[in-house]
Amino acid sequence: MNRALYVAKTGLEAQNTRLATISNNLANANTTGYKQGRAEFEDLIYQNVRQPGGYTSQQTTLPSGLQLGVGTRVVAIQKLHQQGNLQNTGNQLDVALQGKGFFQIQQPDGTVAYTRDGSFQLNQNGDIVNSAGLLLLPQITVPNTSTGVTIGTDGTVSATVPGQIAAQQLGQIEVATFINPAGLSANGDNLLTETIASGAPVVGVPSVDGAGSTIQNFLEASNVNTVEELIGMIEAQRTYEMNAKAIKAADSMMQYLNNNT
Repeated sequence: MNRALYVAKTGLEAQNTRLATISNNLANANTTGYKQGRAEFEDLIYQNVRQPGGYTSQQTTLPSGLQLGVGTRVVAIQKLHQQGNLQNTGNQLDVALQGKGFFQIQQPDGTVAYTRDGSFQLNQNGDIVNSAGLLLLPQITVPNTSTGVTIGTDGTVSATVPGQIAAQQLGQIEVATFINPAGLSANGDNLLTETIASGAPVVGVPSVDGAGSTIQNFLEASNVNTVEELIGMIEAQRTYEMNAKAIKAADSMMQYLNNNT
């Protein structure tokens, strides 16, 4: 295969992956707690025709050598965990995290998943759950007679109950932090799971030891910047076109050789 054809092909594949990443970001521009993905590239292995520093005689060496690259690839889609904007919803069960950390959600198989989506509701038992009906951990149950729920910045959940002067404390929301949140595995449904790359979760009280604080009546918006994504889309399209032109040029060169031999 013509070297230029193969190199340009890797460029087409890489830009196609980048465009798919940008499309996913734009599709989730209004997804609560969504974190932007960024395609990261690396160059592929080089063919060393003449090694830099190789001896050309007993006293002289090559100053630069001759190394032929074979293209590029997308090596990772990194999640960027910058804080999204906080939006006031007025819903007493909407909770945003300001700072580091994740809410803990119990999955149907009993394992724990993590999320920045704090749009909580109550199930038929009065338990606080996410939009899919999965329990928030630690489990907190709101009495059916309560007339209001208050969530403090330290995660303390209390409810006003008729006949009682003081609010009844129901429990405390805990926050899990990771040394490398970009290493969490995205499972869909706004849920992430632990991996070796993320490290083990450190579970603690909001606003303590670097964990984010809980803000009631707010939700964290997606951190996707649509203007940046549109610019990235244009860049990906132009780079794709240039690689396609490189393929066309290599094809024209091969055609010329075939017609003149």
